[in-house]
Amino acid sequence: MREQDPSVCRRRLRKRLRQLREENGLTQTVVAQAMDWSKSKLIRIEAGQHGITANDLRALLDYYHLTDSAVITELVEMARNSRKHSWLSQYKDVASDVFLTFAGYEESAVRSYSFQPVLVPGLLQTDEYAAAVLAVVRGSQEPSRINKLIELRVARQERVFARQGELKLHYILDESVVRRAVGGAKTMRRQLAHLIELRDRADVSLRILPFSAGVYRSMRVPFVVLESSEPEDEAILYLEYPQGESLIREDGPPEEGGIPTDESAPTAPPTYLQIFSELQELTSDEETADILQSALSALNS
Repeated sequence: MREQDPSVCRRRLRKRLRQLREENGLTQTVVAQAMDWSKSKLIRIEAGQHGITANDLRALLDYYHLTDSAVITELVEMARNSRKHSWLSQYKDVASDVFLTFAGYEESAVRSYSFQPVLVPGLLQTDEYAAAVLAVVRGSQEPSRINKLIELRVARQERVFARQGELKLHYILDESVVRRAVGGAKTMRRQLAHLIELRDRADVSLRILPFSAGVYRSMRVPFVVLESSEPEDEAILYLEYPQGESLIREDGPPEEGGIPTDESAPTAPPTYLQIFSELQELTSDEETADILQSALSALNS
């Protein structure tokens, strides 16, 4: 079994610890005083922002009257794993903390629902397409940084697609994504051929939202919703805005990033799953195949 990313372990541990405290009817203030900790330390532990040593965890579990040795061993191991370095940490100098946290959660997901109105999603990009995008988006950066971003994308692709049978990828792309000749005709032909090939994979569902659909919800905001098979794992929503990114748990406010939005705006994972479902109703396999072939033929002519 693939080792879980430390961010996943932190997420699961913090939820279990919060549940245990609430089951005992205790406030954070009472627990912090009993453990001789500052209240801020406990808050950070329950928020996944602060690690906890095995000894501190055992003492805390004893205070919560947890006696099941198997559960204690599981939580202690979870705490140890949560303090390890993720393979993603080597990319902290080129990618945002929000994206790296999202990529860590992706490794434990069993379903991913992604909508992209502008560009081919990173997991589906060819090397040439990715280089063409980064040359514009990150054009002012050193070539070494751009190369490292491409390296991250390739590593992420390899790790995700190695999980065939464990992770189902659902994609909806606006038709403009496949009509825009990113990097020129040659690069885009290869990208379209790659998308057509990916549609034959059992773990990939790819639909194109046609221009005929008109205006629709979330047409300017790319998003991804991750779902896990573990009951303690909430769905995760990853949003990309022009001004930045945001990562939102199903049971709480933005976990990372925290892009300011209108309070009435829908920013919960179930809302975006519903939007994805609505968009999927506007697509079909047959029309998707026709649009991809049409886009490819237009580049060949």
